[in-house]
Amino acid sequence: MLSKSHTAPQREVIRAKILLKYLEGLTITKIALDLHTNRPLVERCINKAIAYGALTALKDLPGRGVKPSITDDAKSWVLSVACQSPKELGYAYEVWTYSLLKKYIRSNCVQAGYSMLLKIDKGVLNKILSQGNIKPHKVSYYLERRDPDFDAKMACVLQVYKEISLVNENAGTVERTMTTLSYDEKPGIQAIKNIAPQLQPVAGKHQTLQRDHEYKRLGTVSLLAAIDLHTGIIIPKVFDRHRSREFISFLEEVNRQYPQDWKIRIILDNHSSHVSKETAAWLLTKPGRFEFIFTPKHGSWLNMIEMFFSKAARSLLRHIRVENKKELTERIYQGINTMNEEPVVFRWKYKMDEITTI
Repeated sequence: MLSKSHTAPQREVIRAKILLKYLEGLTITKIALDLHTNRPLVERCINKAIAYGALTALKDLPGRGVKPSITDDAKSWVLSVACQSPKELGYAYEVWTYSLLKKYIRSNCVQAGYSMLLKIDKGVLNKILSQGNIKPHKVSYYLERRDPDFDAKMACVLQVYKEISLVNENAGTVERTMTTLSYDEKPGIQAIKNIAPQLQPVAGKHQTLQRDHEYKRLGTVSLLAAIDLHTGIIIPKVFDRHRSREFISFLEEVNRQYPQDWKIRIILDNHSSHVSKETAAWLLTKPGRFEFIFTPKHGSWLNMIEMFFSKAARSLLRHIRVENKKELTERIYQGINTMNEEPVVFRWKYKMDEITTI
């Protein structure tokens, strides 16, 4: 109940108590005494309830209180400034801070005709920005669709995922003569070496693994990997780089792993090595063997191998320390072999209900 609230405005709580006591039949004088207030206040509350209704009597009528000293035009000017880049107004900053925005407003408000903003503080500034529903001190990101055929290419990829789900549902009843792989590269995996002994947890003494803050970088490797969308098996190849020759080497590995009369369909992005002259020349030596399904530009999130890379980054590769790049390569293979002992068949769900098979 409002009359017993500890969070509602005190004036509304008092008004609620006045109206309740008035309904009980108490006199105005008695109500004023009980609530330690004065008769005029009680009378105003009761008269307002009789004239406008009990709910209206709990609130202040429009027009009451101190008139705002900052006009709507001044607030609009503040919002217009906040929506501009500080760089365009002569500052080195890329985004506004409250202190910087306050400083600019105070320095330029008189010239703009809004002298009432000379003493604006961060609290008032925050209120104006909140009312305008803008946060000029924060940055959010979006992905521009630069591929004019984005929707068509996405539909093509989703169509493939739909076909795979139907094939997997009927696994064992129909003999397969093709497979579909989701492929991508994960470059820049760092080989990092500890330069001081690593201390394992000790029961009752050290709860966590302990490492010295300093370490040594030994270089990077690139993981080229595909996941069979029917079985969940991961096919990895680790190289120092990920050029056309490494991609072709990966395709040769894939070619060896499947029956020669199977067709291999690969979902992959638009990396230059996937469409290079070297790759095209190699594919001509395997006519009809491979089919590439390209994701739209800036649509790599449509590729299910990204789920595996995310899982590997959070588990296998996180915090890894090695003595050299060779050890890093061996441990990547070892970790993926462990995953392949219990393969996970990834399933795509986004917009799948909108896709129908042909």
